[in-house]
Amino acid sequence: VQLQAFGGGLVQAGGSLRLSCAASGSNFGVMGWYRQAPGKQRNFVASITTSGSTNYVDSVKGRFTISRDNAKNTVYLQMNSLKPEDTAVYYCNVRWIVDGHYYWGQGTQVTVSS
Repeated sequence: VQLQAFGGGLVQAGGSLRLSCAASGSNFGVMGWYRQAPGKQRNFVASITTSGSTNYVDSVKGRFTISRDNAKNTVYLQMNSLKPEDTAVYYCNVRWIVDGHYYWGQGTQVTVSS
C-alpha cells in the first residue's frame, strides 16, 4: 500500500487549505489524518469510515471536514479558519482491509502564519 499526500502549503491565519491523500490499490477501511507539530508527538485529527461516519479532535470541530471518495481510494481534509496552532506536518493513515494493518503517508507540511 502506498499513500501520496498533497495540498499542504503556507497560508495566513483565517485561510483555507485542502489536503488530499490517494491510496494505491483497493479495500480500505477507516481513513484518517494525523498531525505532528515540531517537537511534539503525532496526534489524531480526523477519521472517516467506509460508510461515512466521521470523528474529529475537539480543536478542529467546526473548522475541518474530512471526506472520502471510495471509487478513487482518496481521503480529503478541508481545513477552514486555519490558526497558527494548526501548523504541523499532516499525515494520512488508512487501514487496509486485506491484512488489517494501518499505513502512513509521507506527510505534507501545513504552515499557518499569524
